[in-house]
Amino acid sequence: MGNLDDMRHVRAAAALAANAEDASIWRWFALLLEERRIRWCCNGERWLVSVDNRHVATDSSFDKAIRMARGRCA
Repeated sequence: MGNLDDMRHVRAAAALAANAEDASIWRWFALLLEERRIRWCCNGERWLVSVDNRHVATDSSFDKAIRMARGRCA
């Protein structure tokens, strides 16, 4: 039973870490949005994200493009 408890603990810790990362990314996004420093558009296939008038990320997923932009602007 100890092994199952260990796995549950690891999964719970991973979920908490993912939630904290998500919250951090979307707080960053909201701040830049409020300051009118972030822009995005979809060219039909991919999302393009710019921060401070500089293109920083492109991806087929909006979520991934924003995460990529955060990583490049952090």
